Amino acid sequence: MATPPVEGGGDLPSQILHALDAAAPLLSTETFPASNFTDLKAALDRLSSRRMIEYETIQREEVHLEAEGELIAANGSHEARVFEALRAAVDGLTIQELEKTIGDKNISKLGQGKAFKDKWITKTKDGKLKAVPDSIHDAAREQLLSVKTTRAISDPKVLADLKKRKLVRVQKVVAFKIDKGPSFALEIPDEATDLTAEMLATGSWKTATFKPYNFEALGAEQRSGALHPLNKFYTSDPLIAGRPSDDRYWEDVKTIHQDGKYGSIGYRYPWSGDEALRLVLRTHTTSVSASMLHKLAASKGPDGRPPPARYFSIDRVFRNEAVDNTHLAEFHQVEGIIADYDLTLGGLMAFMDLFFGKMGITGLQYKPAYNPYTEPSMEIFSYHAGLGKIVEIGNSGMFRSEMLEAMGLPKDMRVYGWGLSLERPTMIRYGINNIRDLLGHRVDLSFVQKNPAVEEMTTSYC
Repeated sequence: MATPPVEGGGDLPSQILHALDAAAPLLSTETFPASNFTDLKAALDRLSSRRMIEYETIQREEVHLEAEGELIAANGSHEARVFEALRAAVDGLTIQELEKTIGDKNISKLGQGKAFKDKWITKTKDGKLKAVPDSIHDAAREQLLSVKTTRAISDPKVLADLKKRKLVRVQKVVAFKIDKGPSFALEIPDEATDLTAEMLATGSWKTATFKPYNFEALGAEQRSGALHPLNKFYTSDPLIAGRPSDDRYWEDVKTIHQDGKYGSIGYRYPWSGDEALRLVLRTHTTSVSASMLHKLAASKGPDGRPPPARYFSIDRVFRNEAVDNTHLAEFHQVEGIIADYDLTLGGLMAFMDLFFGKMGITGLQYKPAYNPYTEPSMEIFSYHAGLGKIVEIGNSGMFRSEMLEAMGLPKDMRVYGWGLSLERPTMIRYGINNIRDLLGHRVDLSFVQKNPAVEEMTTSYC
């Protein structure tokens, strides 16, 4: 396959065609050793798209000599040069005399160590260095001369040793094996890129050669707008809540707060309906969950009781927080409730393990907590590798009986409730160390346009 290098003589595609005409197949590293890789690849693609040639990419590793390796290949290894200098001096040499003879203090020093190790030299009683055998085999030089010729070393241990001594380096080489294609010719035919009105009028299109379409080519980048990854998989439809139309429910809520009911002693403070109807930036989305549970209480299943149900929501909430790496004053809350009969706290923990596990977050830790509308309640924690610490990622609990019975739900119906920020699990899942890089004015636009989290997270939440 070896062919002589091509020099000059027309453009690169033409040179490739004439080289193949003389000898095929051929290797690019042998025939076009001086050609720029990018130019050569472009020429091959141009000819290949016209089926004039066929080529395949060959990747291999070559071993090349470093500067010191070149020196050893030319003059011998350091240890061999030390030995030869001492052999020539029958009575031996002092270290200073050896350095002067070799002409390089560093070579003398390095060579002595290896020569002593190989027992090529010894030290006499008078402190001189002297050669031991009559002759030696300079394996290092022999190996490097072989590398210079073959650019390869078959023994991994020898290669590792020479690399450690910084005598050789391994370099990846990309070459192309090129052969003639079905439409091979020495001249590239003229090809039309468009069907014109003139061609149609004259009929020249019947004999014209058209450039084939490259359906694998990438189109021009579209600088279009993009939704933020956190907003791509849900639609926010704010619900404006007013006073419930159920007067009994309204009065029950007032009684539960002031005096207690359904087994609760209440909060024992004056409850104001006007205060409850004031518009505020909500700190959580439990108000939406309560509204859905109130509607569930009015529905009837096959047995005449409210049926089991599951509800999920994602929406914006607001907190009076000091902003830092893990806290924002506004963020997205994921909330879910599961209503069924005879549920237990263990079931809630198992569901949380499954829920977060779908997002790749495992090893959850639970801590008892207080929430005014759930009992028992638990905070949920997970380890963030980027921050190097445990961070809170959610809150959960079982809704209190006085909250559920006031809505009209049966005494034996239990409801799991949990909420978590959308941002913190996303930080853990994708290794984001600062929540402000995920939401807010510091977000990089390229992150919004190219981040692949959306598709994966959509699957995870399903």
